[in-house]
Amino acid sequence: MDEIKTWKKQLSPEQAKVKIRHYCAFQERTHQEVKVKLSSYGISWTEANQILSHLIEEGFLNEERFAKAFVGGKFRMKAWGRKKIEAELKKRHVSSYSIQKALREEIDPQAYEASLLKQMEKKWNALKGPGNTIYVKQSKVRQYLLAKGFENNVITKAMKEFYGKTDLHNDTE
Repeated sequence: MDEIKTWKKQLSPEQAKVKIRHYCAFQERTHQEVKVKLSSYGISWTEANQILSHLIEEGFLNEERFAKAFVGGKFRMKAWGRKKIEAELKKRHVSSYSIQKALREEIDPQAYEASLLKQMEKKWNALKGPGNTIYVKQSKVRQYLLAKGFENNVITKAMKEFYGKTDLHNDTE
């Protein structure tokens, strides 16, 4: 009764190295993800750090490459703003240098603004009903965009541009 049975299979460092190469080759990974995976194989932290350095030398693991792939994917596919992407990368223990470099290289300022305007128009048109006055809609749109990770000053600038083009008085139902 005193023994606790573990169902995890303990791997040798060489077996773990082979397995983790496949894990890293499948998709981009962070250093932290790889360390956690290695610990699930029963590898100590010192051995995990050695394996990690080998993976970096062999090109299986690259933090900047991960950050670029992550930024590009979240911006293009999920239309996330810079703040949300940055917070998510920090949560994954990616260095600030890699985050800033990826944000600079992967997000075009014109595409960023176009994405913001598209999200703004989509949310504005989705808000219908008698309780949604112009001010309520503006507030809800701003909250939505902040939750998507767009910066407040960028939202304010885009709202001025958007509301200048939109006939607000005929928009309420």
